[in-house]
Amino acid sequence: MSDYAETTNTSSADTGRAGIILAGGRSRRFPTVDKALAPLDGKPLLWHVADSLAPAVDELIVSCRRDQRESFAETLSAFDVRFVVDAIPDRGPLVGLRTALEETTATYAAVLPCDMPAVPAGFLDFLCTRGRNQTGALPEFDGRRQPFPAAVHVRAATAACREAEADGEGVDAFVSQLDPVVVDERTVRAHVEPTAFSNINTHEDLADLRESL
Repeated sequence: MSDYAETTNTSSADTGRAGIILAGGRSRRFPTVDKALAPLDGKPLLWHVADSLAPAVDELIVSCRRDQRESFAETLSAFDVRFVVDAIPDRGPLVGLRTALEETTATYAAVLPCDMPAVPAGFLDFLCTRGRNQTGALPEFDGRRQPFPAAVHVRAATAACREAEADGEGVDAFVSQLDPVVVDERTVRAHVEPTAFSNINTHEDLADLRESL
């Protein structure tokens, strides 16, 4: 487990669903602000992601760097959220995911990066339902399997993270190790608009999403 776990508000262990937000990246294409705190409709991207996850899960976990924790706690003060921080930062989203998975007693977890603010809670719930009694569920979109949003079996996903890390691989290898159910694109599009898969990497991406919303 990570050597560092903090709580804001109250937090309790459960055996239901965790919501994991991956937010420890350096946001180098957002040089003026931490991308997680970039505003969309008056709220930071991180807030929107937490707001999407909260109705679908029993606890919220944010994987971030130590230096982000204070500003993120302020941003998410309205949510019951726990923060986990890796002992060694900047090792990528796979390590951040594994750290968060190791800190929950939930059976399943819904996972979103902090730069996907338009995924509806209902779709996250749908993925969790499809992944039940499986290693997880991922959506197909734009003709390929997407790594996020994801619903994963916590123990299976933790093992898949470790296998991918041991091989020096990244998120794609993790998905292959996990071997989840893949929800076909026709079904996905019946549940969500394409904007749900907007991934904010630049200020231009954020401006495009503002326009589409």
